[in-house]
Amino acid sequence: MKDPLHWEVVDPLPSYGRGIDLPGKRYMSLINGYMLHDVVVTGDNGTIDGQGLFWWDRFNSRSLKYSRPHLVEFVSSENVVVSNLTFLNAPAYTIHSVYCSHVYIHKVTANTSPESPYTIGIVPDSSNNVCIQDSSINMGYDAISLKSGWDEYGISYARPTANVQIQNVYLQAASGSSISFGSEMSGGISDVVVRDAYIHNSLSGVAFRTTKGRGGYMKEIDVSNINMVNVGTAFLANGSFGTHPDSGFDANAYPLVSHIRLHDIVGENISVAGEFFGTKESPFTSVLLSNISLSMNSDSPDDDDSWQCSYVEGSSESVVPEPCFELKSFESSYGRAVAL
Repeated sequence: MKDPLHWEVVDPLPSYGRGIDLPGKRYMSLINGYMLHDVVVTGDNGTIDGQGLFWWDRFNSRSLKYSRPHLVEFVSSENVVVSNLTFLNAPAYTIHSVYCSHVYIHKVTANTSPESPYTIGIVPDSSNNVCIQDSSINMGYDAISLKSGWDEYGISYARPTANVQIQNVYLQAASGSSISFGSEMSGGISDVVVRDAYIHNSLSGVAFRTTKGRGGYMKEIDVSNINMVNVGTAFLANGSFGTHPDSGFDANAYPLVSHIRLHDIVGENISVAGEFFGTKESPFTSVLLSNISLSMNSDSPDDDDSWQCSYVEGSSESVVPEPCFELKSFESSYGRAVAL
């Protein structure tokens, strides 16, 4: 259905306070469920086409009345399985699990046009015990993005994304990141394991995004056994990224970014090894890099400039090209982040 008049309109999520595109309500997702238990969406690799071009044009021309729908969305549900399906042309997100627990997504293919605006593949959002594996995702913006609410709304709702496993995935993100954390992370993101991922033809590989006013945390995140090919920036951590839902955010709500481990990673034809930009008020801490080998392309800066850092502290071992001073400034036992 391309006519927005045929789409039901629903209230914004309480942890966001507004739609992702516009203030106010949002169009209901094509496949959706609320407070469901033991639900399975599966098929013999059948295809669901979200016909997103209509919505992308509306977004680009600023003619949307409400925020775009997602292709699949489950809210406040438990024991959700999505498998053996191909999803094409999502208007915004392909699969959005929000306030859910025990979500299993596997053998899924999700594709949109590289020009599609801010389309994201799989979005675990204020959800726990999530497993994503054996899937191929090719998106206009981010392939997989972990979130947990936006500024004061996410802080108040206080539902983190936690205990997430991502493995054996093939990811491509034309204008965003193949794996991203945030920037809407005000409820917190923790205890995430990413391994055995192939990242290719992406603007950035792994990104951590946040900004002042978010609050929340991103901690206890382990990323390993990653193969990157044709990636702009391999690792990105930005403490001044994103906008605010309204003027009600607390400018003194600083996010915690700590205990991030990136190891056993190889890259080919990489433009920039890493950019880690924390903030003076809340530096990124305990970032551990080890066994990383990136082959830079001919357009990349000199080795001395292939990493750029400020307000970040960490340690490194066996990393090529050699990281910035801030990421080899101390040696410490890794441990766990101090509880908030």
